Amino acid sequence: MPGYQPDRLAARPRVAKYLSMPKLAALSDRGVVRITGEDRGVFLQGLVSNDVEAVAPGQAVWAALLTPQGKWLADFFVLTDGEALLLDAERAQVPMLVQRLSRYRLRMKVALAPDESMQVYVGWDGAPDAGGVIAPDPRLDGFAWRILTTSALSVNATAADWDRHRLAHGIPDGSRDLESDKTVLLEAGFDELNGVSWTKGCYMGQELTARTRYRGLLKRRVVPVEIDGKLPAPGTPVFRDGAEIGTMRSGLDHTGLAVLRLDSLDANLTCGEARLTPRIPTWMRLPESSKAG
Repeated sequence: MPGYQPDRLAARPRVAKYLSMPKLAALSDRGVVRITGEDRGVFLQGLVSNDVEAVAPGQAVWAALLTPQGKWLADFFVLTDGEALLLDAERAQVPMLVQRLSRYRLRMKVALAPDESMQVYVGWDGAPDAGGVIAPDPRLDGFAWRILTTSALSVNATAADWDRHRLAHGIPDGSRDLESDKTVLLEAGFDELNGVSWTKGCYMGQELTARTRYRGLLKRRVVPVEIDGKLPAPGTPVFRDGAEIGTMRSGLDHTGLAVLRLDSLDANLTCGEARLTPRIPTWMRLPESSKAG
């Protein structure tokens, strides 16, 4: 692909800097899994898509858990308080994550459990002035900060405000935009958004992820779209000249994400009662023939 950076830490995509007051919002739909024990790093390293060894105080990693066949099951941020690895994940997926990850403990010295004492916050438009476990969101440089804390913080923004910020940059949001046991990581931008390590060694589902990259097998992508008309519900089919070429995913106001075939990004698209126009963000790498907007 054009502009490929071989090392995920070598050059992170950047977002524009803002002059407004830093925003802070509580994310009640997020939960925390605490992983303790002296083998916690080695344990998680062999299971997820990114390099857990890069996690340090003040530095998070975004990673995914895949099926053995290489399809998406969940994604989360991995942070640390120095004594444990902390997974910032969708609250609804926390029981599944604990159950599935626990299958692979074997004789390792590791323990996993939901941490109900911790709350998840997100900050953007500037570094947050807050206590707790804090790290920049590793997907885009300057995009946001993840905050895990046992104390209630004073917020000045809502989860909907965060959604607008996320959608404006074309960033997928877990199960709202990806499909369990179906989505391939590179369809959702995990390569460009620092969610995959190509040098860490084996992990569950690695074979399909690598094959998709090296053989150029992608036929569809999760793409930001401008919505002209009524916001379509998630799962609504997207059509090009009467042929179904994708589905709507999350959206708010007149911006959303849709899974679209790469050969349809320069076409007139309809979805429900709306027209969709793909808007490709600067961080997204696509074949030249596919670029639109």
